[in-house]
Amino acid sequence: MEQTEPAKKTVLYCAICTLPPEYCEFSASKKKCEQWLKETHPAEYERLYSDQAVTEKLAMTTLSEDKVAKEAAKMEKAVSKEEARMARELEKKMASKVLIKRVERNKRKCVTSVFGLDVFGVDLKKTAKAFANHFACGGSVSKNPQGLDEIVVQGDFSEEIMELIHKLHPEIPKENIAIVEDEKKSKKKPAA
Repeated sequence: MEQTEPAKKTVLYCAICTLPPEYCEFSASKKKCEQWLKETHPAEYERLYSDQAVTEKLAMTTLSEDKVAKEAAKMEKAVSKEEARMARELEKKMASKVLIKRVERNKRKCVTSVFGLDVFGVDLKKTAKAFANHFACGGSVSKNPQGLDEIVVQGDFSEEIMELIHKLHPEIPKENIAIVEDEKKSKKKPAA
């Protein structure tokens, strides 16, 4: 007896909430999900959100009008909270800075540290590896004295790292990237 392989099924996932479109109505970003579905998959949008589909859904539910109103109010509150959270996150991103700093080690050795990329959702380990491969040097993620993650690259690559960040992560505004100059200690002889 021959065994046939089951047919493969392709599942569509929403680019906004990462759920299948049938479940987008339960996410807090319902309106954005609907807009995305309407723009990218109009046939699926019609299947789920046309007048006929909406009336069929309502006919299947046996909730009283009070419960429907309460559920709608609850969903509206969740949507507004999610939108407010996203607005705060965006404001935080736009206020944050990516700081590139040259730190001197012993003798003439130095390292370049990059701090603040994690606020913009950048994977620090992948970016450290990209820096290390690009500059053919050591690069790693380590904790700074404040206990926060930063990328440390061996060598003085401040300007080059700034250009590479622009190239690899165009979502980070250029005005949010700054090179911090470390004030060098003057080597004055003590007064006699």
